[in-house]
Amino acid sequence: MITGALAFATLSLPAQAQLGGLFDSTRRGAEKADNCGKGKKGDRGRGALGGLLGGAVGELARRAGISSWVPVPEFSDQLTESIACRLDPEEQRQAAEATLEATRTDGEGAVPAVGASAAWTSRTRENVSGTSTVTSRDAARGDLDCITVTDVIIIEGEETRAEKRMCRAPGSARYSIIA
Repeated sequence: MITGALAFATLSLPAQAQLGGLFDSTRRGAEKADNCGKGKKGDRGRGALGGLLGGAVGELARRAGISSWVPVPEFSDQLTESIACRLDPEEQRQAAEATLEATRTDGEGAVPAVGASAAWTSRTRENVSGTSTVTSRDAARGDLDCITVTDVIIIEGEETRAEKRMCRAPGSARYSIIA
């Protein structure tokens, strides 16, 4: 009887509620699951099922010519995983350089303006490009100077966005992603 009640309750929920975030394309950046598909914690059953499904999806992606890369640690303070996992190592370098350019200060205390932006185009793949744009300035917290930067990458016409909160300490020359 309990099983029947649970089944009925599940069927009465909309598909969105039943299937969680599978169809939720409105979540962005840090809110999204790790696009590389590694390092997530969960129960063993979910992990085993995720491993099987992830392997099958990975194989299909490889056959279709869609690749997934591992984030280069050198750029982890400039790129979110949701962006880095979609870019090859050279593209990760270009995206990180764009973030540095957009957030660059003049060294005399001036801060990057909201709207400051830098764009890049892949040197290794066709139809891959991106931008980093300072989208807001956060209220000061103690000694930290913080901003929000939005990265947008376009791969074969498909856009991916990620927002990242970046801060710098007094005297520091550059902003870095903070947790």
